[in-house]
Amino acid sequence: MQVEQISVFIENKSGRLAEVTRILGEAGINIRTLSLADTSDFGILRLIVDDTEKAKGVLKERGFTVSKTEVVAVEIPDRPGGLAGLLEVLDAELINVEYMYAFVERNAQNAVMIFRFDETAKAISALCAKNFTVLNGEKLYNL
Repeated sequence: MQVEQISVFIENKSGRLAEVTRILGEAGINIRTLSLADTSDFGILRLIVDDTEKAKGVLKERGFTVSKTEVVAVEIPDRPGGLAGLLEVLDAELINVEYMYAFVERNAQNAVMIFRFDETAKAISALCAKNFTVLNGEKLYNL
C-alpha cells in the first residue's frame, strides 16, 4: 500500500523549478502533489506524478539527479485534531515521521497526507488497526 514518489535534486537558483515542471508538462506527465525543501545551495523536489518511470526518464535525460522512494498516502479526518489523532497512533508505536506533506485534493470528508516513515510496514499496520485508510498509488493518482 505504498505510493511511488520521485525526488529531484535541483540547484537553488531562479528558473530550475520552472524547468522541471516544464519538462514534465511537455512529456504529458501530470503532477499530483509536490513538496520542495531547500538549503542555501540546492533543493529536494519531491513529486508524486501519474507516470513515475516516464518522469524519471525524461528528467534524467535532461541532466537531473532523480531517485524513487516509496511513501504512504493516508486519509485523515478533515477536522481540528484529525492529524493529531494520526500522529498519536504513530507516537504510541514509537514510529518516526521523517517528512510529510499534503495532497492537493480532498477525498470526501478527509484530507490526504503523504508520509515517509522510519518503519513503513509497522506504520501502515498501526494505522490500519486504528481504521485509518491507507491509499494505494492507483487510487491516489485518480483522486
